[in-house]
Parts: sequence; structure tokens; C-alpha cells
Amino acid sequence: MSEFVLPDSVSVIIDRLNEHGYEAYAVGGCVRNYLLGIEPKDYDVTTSARPEEILSVFDGMRVIETGIKYGTVTVISDGMPVEVTTYRVDGDYSDNRRPDSVCFTTKLAEDLRRRDFTVNAMAYNPRTGIVDIFGGHDDLRRGVLRAIGDPDERFNEDGLRILRALRFASCYGLKIEEKTALSVHRNRRLLGNIAGERIAAELNRIICGDCGDVLREYCDVIAVFLPEIMACKGFEQHTKYHNRDVLEHIITTVTAIEPELHLRLTMLLHDIGKPLYFTMGEDGIGHFKGHAEGSKVIAQDFLHRLKYSNVISEKVVQLVMTHDVFIENRENLIKRYLNRYGRDMFFDMIKVHIADDKGKAPEFGGRIKTYEAAAETAKQIIARNDCFSLKQLAVNGNDIKSLGYKGAEIGEKLSFLLELVTDNKCENSKEALLGVLEEQGGK
Repeated sequence: MSEFVLPDSVSVIIDRLNEHGYEAYAVGGCVRNYLLGIEPKDYDVTTSARPEEILSVFDGMRVIETGIKYGTVTVISDGMPVEVTTYRVDGDYSDNRRPDSVCFTTKLAEDLRRRDFTVNAMAYNPRTGIVDIFGGHDDLRRGVLRAIGDPDERFNEDGLRILRALRFASCYGLKIEEKTALSVHRNRRLLGNIAGERIAAELNRIICGDCGDVLREYCDVIAVFLPEIMACKGFEQHTKYHNRDVLEHIITTVTAIEPELHLRLTMLLHDIGKPLYFTMGEDGIGHFKGHAEGSKVIAQDFLHRLKYSNVISEKVVQLVMTHDVFIENRENLIKRYLNRYGRDMFFDMIKVHIADDKGKAPEFGGRIKTYEAAAETAKQIIARNDCFSLKQLAVNGNDIKSLGYKGAEIGEKLSFLLELVTDNKCENSKEALLGVLEEQGGK
């Protein structure tokens, strides 16, 4: 492993604190990521200097009093914001989020002891190397995520740590240690006290990681804020097209699609309404008529409660609603799809359809080649600049109006002409299109 080299902007902060007689270390995620071979993006510094002493040390530099009550200030060093926090011991957490009070200390070990997991409780200073008093490095080697001390206490201090555990498992391939895992399940209801946007921030990173085992093993935790998912667990579909229950199908499709947030959210939610729409046919075959609409309603409520942006919500809801719309590889139909849904949405629909088929029984995933071919056809249509929208049509409303049409008639005639062009029944030229209307008699 190469030597841990701190950025100059962080080294300056540590060096200046050391020069003034204070201890200072890079701490937490940056040390963990270095040991995992991941280039750290953010750096935090912990120090024996008190808040007022930190302000004095960095007099002349831009300093933001981010959370000075808790001993934290943000120092802007060479354009990089670095949080600098005084060694501290936390008091009680009555709101399961922030300590009611903090007590500053001069001992690094006491500061590290208050942190969540061993892998996040390591500190580094170029002079002393890595300080690891809880075995975080060894846990990383073994691929284990372990709470510091009593996991029940750690999670009751901040309920969001429950989702952080799932996030670290998903993003770093760590297995949650048994005692910590039991505590995650036991304390999952603490997530009910956490703001929706904080839950969403962690969930986003969970589902965009290697999340299959996490969703499977901690379905009850996800159910605290997405209760409908529990009904999917063990719900057999009773159809030859599916060899998995609804939850396993969802998990397979989530991991089958690229880790882009709106696509992963779509797969998480696309069949979430299935158990509510199940009917058994006389032939013993299961049916889920209307489940896309039902899943859409659940998705809308979920995305609203967790305060997702309108942009993300609109994409996900539309993809959930259209996930079972069959797409044929025929040029005129694909032009209609492109016109109706837009380019980006159409290609996202293809990705969703492919992922959905990958979650079905292998012998019934034959549509994947059709969807891939449809995507190639769409690319060719776009590359040739073929007309598939009113915007590309060689005539506009004023041209139609010049023939004597008024009001709604103008839109109707434009749509009629676009259909002719889409079906290759008329050239996309002003002369040809107006000629068609003139042959009809105009107005």
C-alpha cells in the first residue's frame, strides 16, 4: 500500500495546529477510504485545540463557525472546506440525532470512542501514523462492519447510523458483524424519528451500491420508511414468467440496472404494488392487472415523503408507470415512442425493460434482444435526423392556419401530418405536407 499523503490544504491545517502546540489528526472516512484503496474526497480533522483556540490559530484564514457549539468550525484551506473539531465526549442523545451537550477533552482516544463504527474511528498524522485503538484496520481486512462498544447505544445516539451501517455494507462490500446486525434489526424503529431527506440521502447511496444482500437481509429496516416492501417478501407470483417471489424479483432488477439514482429507484418501486393487485386465475396462473398504476401511486407517496426533487420524482413515476408497456422494434412505432416520451425517457424505458426481463425466469427473458435492437433503431433514427416530433415537422401552425384552419383544427392537422411522415407515407417537406391538405380541400 502506498504512503498516505494528505493534500497540502489538509497538511497546512494539521501543521499549523501542531506548531501552536496542539494535537491534530485527519480522522474518519478519509482514513478508512485510504486503507480501502479509495481516494478520499473529504477530509475531517480532529484536534486537542478548543473552538476558541482553533479560531485563534486560523486567524487570517476564512473560517466558518459551522457548529461551534459542538466544537466544529470549517476552515477554508486553498479553496477546500475542512471541518476541524475539538476532541469531545458526547452527552445524552434525547432526539436520537444530536447530543444534548458535549464535553471537550484533551484525549484522542475519548474522541474516537464516541464514533459509530470501528472503521470510522481511525486517525492519521504524518508524525505518528495511523492511530487505531478499536481494530478498525483489522475489521477492514476481514470485511467486517462493527459498532464501537454497545451497538444499541450507538444507534440510540443517532438512529440514522442504522442506515449508515447498510450504506457501508453496500458501498464497501462489508458484512455487518452479528451483534451489530442484530442491533440494526432490533432498533430499526428509530428511523421513524429521522427526517425524510436524511433517510433519502443514505438510501440513495445504499441502492446505488452493491445492494442485493443488504436489501434482502435488511428488508425489515427498509420497510420502516417503505412499508409496502414487506408484503413483497415471500409473495410467490404463480406464473411461468417468474421463478422468484416479488421481493427477489425487485432485488434482481435493482442490481441489473446501471447505478444511476432514478433508474435504481425505479426498479426498487416498479413492482412494489404487485401484492395488492394479485388475482389467481381458474387455471392456477397468477395475474397482477393494474399493478403498474398501483406501484405508481405508492412511488409518488414514497418520493414525496422522503422529499425527493421534482426532477427525480417525475422520472421515476413515469418509468414505473410505463415499465410494462411493450416496445416493438418497428421504425414507425419507435418514432411514436420518441415523440411521446422524449429521447432520454425512451432510452431509460429500454434500460428498465431489460432489467425487468433479467429478473424473470431465464427462459422468458427473450425480449431483451428485441429491446436492445429497438434502442439501436432509435439511435439510427436520431442520427439520420428523421422526423418524429412536431418540432421537426416541416410545417407549423401558421402554415396550417394559412389554409383556413382554425383553433383545434390546426393541432389536429399537424398531428395528422406527423403521423403520415412517421409512417413514411409523405415526405417531410413543406410543399408535400401542405399539398396533402390542399388535396383534402383545405378550408
